[in-house]
Formats: sequence, structure tokens, C-alpha cells
Amino acid sequence: MVREKFTVRLTSEERDQLEHMIRAGKSSARVTTRARILLKTDEGWSAPRVAQALDVCEGTVFRLKRRFAEDGLEGALKDRVQARRYRKLDERAEAHLIALACSPAPEGHDHWELRLLADRMVELGVVESLSYEAVRLHLKKLP
Repeated sequence: MVREKFTVRLTSEERDQLEHMIRAGKSSARVTTRARILLKTDEGWSAPRVAQALDVCEGTVFRLKRRFAEDGLEGALKDRVQARRYRKLDERAEAHLIALACSPAPEGHDHWELRLLADRMVELGVVESLSYEAVRLHLKKLP
């Protein structure tokens, strides 16, 4: 049997909050599953048993218990912000992309295509490389 490093001890208020969250059914499936994991581990269930009962990986249970120990209840339920996400286009480059997309299409084309926009951004030296998917995601934000 594996000795589990982190234990979950919920206060009665935290337990009531999690039970209400599950019963209300207004939280996302991810948050509801996390609440169920915390409740089961507080009841003394082992990580393998919780994983099997809730159809999640044991690693998920261990990671959630660690997050609860480090960040508390709110930190365990909410997703962490992914701060290391790399953005290809900064605000200036995004403005340049929008201006380019709003300009007339190049000769031989009746409209801008995503690949054309990506290639033109590279040709103009705004970015070193850019995929058409990155262009799509940036233009998708527009109303």
C-alpha cells in the first residue's frame, strides 16, 4: 500500500460548500469531479479507490490533494492560470494583422485567406513565423 503524502481534512463549512456545489449542478463537470474527489478523500478513501469510483486517474487524485494542501479549497477547485503560454503576436503585431486583414486582398485573390495573411505577416517582418491557425484564433476574437 502506498503511503499518501498529502491528506485532505475538510472543515464542516468546506464540506457543506462542496456538497451544495454537487447538488446544485451549476458547476462545470471538472469542478464537480474535483469536489467529489475531495469529499471522498476526506472520508478516508484511498487514492486508487477514489480513482476507480470516479473514473479518473490516480495521478489526478494525488495532484488534487497536493493542490488542496498548497492552495486551499478554492485553489484546488479552480483551474490555474497558464502563465507560461507563449504569444506569437503582441498587441502591435495583432493590430498589424487586423489592418492587413481589412486591407484589399492581394492581386489574383478576391479575399484574404488565413494562409495568405500568415505568409504576408512573415514577409513584412512582423514575426519570424506564423501559422494560419494562430491567425484564425486572433481574428476570431473580433466581433
